[in-house]
Amino acid sequence: MLFIKAENVAVDIKGNVLFENASVEVHEGERVAIIGKNGIGKTTFMKSLIGYQPIAKGTLKNQLDEGQWSWMDQESDASHGFTTRQLIESDHEELFQLKQKLQNLEKQLETNNDLMETYSGFLQEYMERSGYEWETRIEKQMNSLGIPNRVWDLPFQQLSGGQKTRAKLAKAMINQPKLLLLDEPTNHLDAESLLWLADWMKSFKGAILFISHERDFIDQVATATYELTPSGTKKYAGGYSFYKEQKDLERQTLEATYRRQEIERKNLVEAISNYRQWFQKAHNAAGERNPFAKRKANKNMTRFKAKEKALERLENNRVERPKDAPSIQVKLEAENFGSKRMISFDEVSFSYKGSTFGFNELTFGVEREDRIAVVGQNGSGKTTLLKLLTGQIDPDSGGIIHHPNLRIGYFMQELDALHEEATILEEVMSGTELTQTEARTILACFLFRGDTVFKKISELSMGERCRVAFVKLYFSQANLLVFDEPTNYLDIDTRERIEDALSMYPGAVVLVSHDSYLLRKVANRVISLQDQDFTFYPGSYEEWMNYKHLDSSEQAVENEVQRLELELAYLLMEDEESESLQPNLEKIEKARELQMKIAQLKNSN
Repeated sequence: MLFIKAENVAVDIKGNVLFENASVEVHEGERVAIIGKNGIGKTTFMKSLIGYQPIAKGTLKNQLDEGQWSWMDQESDASHGFTTRQLIESDHEELFQLKQKLQNLEKQLETNNDLMETYSGFLQEYMERSGYEWETRIEKQMNSLGIPNRVWDLPFQQLSGGQKTRAKLAKAMINQPKLLLLDEPTNHLDAESLLWLADWMKSFKGAILFISHERDFIDQVATATYELTPSGTKKYAGGYSFYKEQKDLERQTLEATYRRQEIERKNLVEAISNYRQWFQKAHNAAGERNPFAKRKANKNMTRFKAKEKALERLENNRVERPKDAPSIQVKLEAENFGSKRMISFDEVSFSYKGSTFGFNELTFGVEREDRIAVVGQNGSGKTTLLKLLTGQIDPDSGGIIHHPNLRIGYFMQELDALHEEATILEEVMSGTELTQTEARTILACFLFRGDTVFKKISELSMGERCRVAFVKLYFSQANLLVFDEPTNYLDIDTRERIEDALSMYPGAVVLVSHDSYLLRKVANRVISLQDQDFTFYPGSYEEWMNYKHLDSSEQAVENEVQRLELELAYLLMEDEESESLQPNLEKIEKARELQMKIAQLKNSN
């Protein structure tokens, strides 16, 4: 069954066309993703489908009544000051207001019995409108979405990202809609919450139209993907990976068509030139008494005109050559360290006062060219670990040793330190050795083109600020970059630019992110924080994910192998950095023992 259909929709804001020729269809049972660059109008397009935003052109067909669809936005404007339960109840404004009046009167009745008649009147109205049945439905909905009772009466703003998403879903689901419209529901969710949301959406019986920049999430959930651009939409069956494959194929096809047309155009131009010359010669030689030459001239004229028409048709159907996305051309030089080790944690312990959370005797190191992914649930201590790493907080015990030549760039500090009155170009060039030409070229790679580089920081969206902070940090001459969720506000195009930049960065990177697509492309080491357990895994993110799925016996062996390999690596590194010219026989023997143990364990597995 068709729920919603839009054809060739155009939306303008204050006379400026945001997009045009946008079309979409949503049928029962489908989960449709909308992707596109930040600022392109994805939210506006979705709002136009349900009448929240007027359209300038096009047609809309909505088969559903207003109560049969529900909208879940990124941030609930009405959430400030509400408890979790109140946020959900506020979806039914009349009953919510009536309940608020009853609760206020109940408090006043403690000191003023004269209000009993007023209270009884409101109570009768509340019961006639099935208020208590409505409250029961809300509680059932909260339970079904896994919202624990302990947070029902907590301020909504105190909830974790996953709990907020569940609460907003509960609000959207109160009337059992047939169609859900979700605006970036994955924002600020950890890996566990993302998995839960994907499973929930796949089990939903109606249809879902959603906006997201999480590529793995789109792959898991979407049955169709629409890309929105200023010139319209294009539909792709399946999720992001299929979209990417098709985009690459379209590009290859367009490139082949462009080359074929260029060859054909060259041949036509040469043929027209030749026929023109032959016609001129035959025409000059022809006379009234030379009918053969005259016929030859006319024949060349006919061919000449035919080729001209062919060239005209070719020009009318000509395709533009596909443009390559701009890439970073500035070469960065890594700092010449006297050691491979940049930071060492030696039995570091830390806890916040009055909290049961803490780290206990952490020992690990950050080395040159490490790309360390820090993963774990929200609240597992990832940001605390970054603060210890960057020296913002001190450990309770143990030692954190920084190499003397270490220069740390911390994304969150850079983001907070942007100068509101500076232009994008001024902000990026400050503190760097970049020329204006280099800075503008780099900014173009991160989608700041033309005169947009002269916009002030104060005028930028959060996503744009993140882009500026990343570029500034990347070229800050730091040799260790530390990121805490750098992609939360970024579109897919920008995420891919960041992936490319981090892959070619000559220093080290420590990265907290829930974007598994990014982590698979960048990370070559993993730190996992889970229930106060710390694991340092000396392999890629994909290898870590495979390792997590081993059974318990295999995992025990794999744990021991990883521990021994790490011990061996540190032993060899110490020997390599030693200034002594004499071999350390004790270390050589220890290395042999470790190698034998590793080989035995691998053979037994």
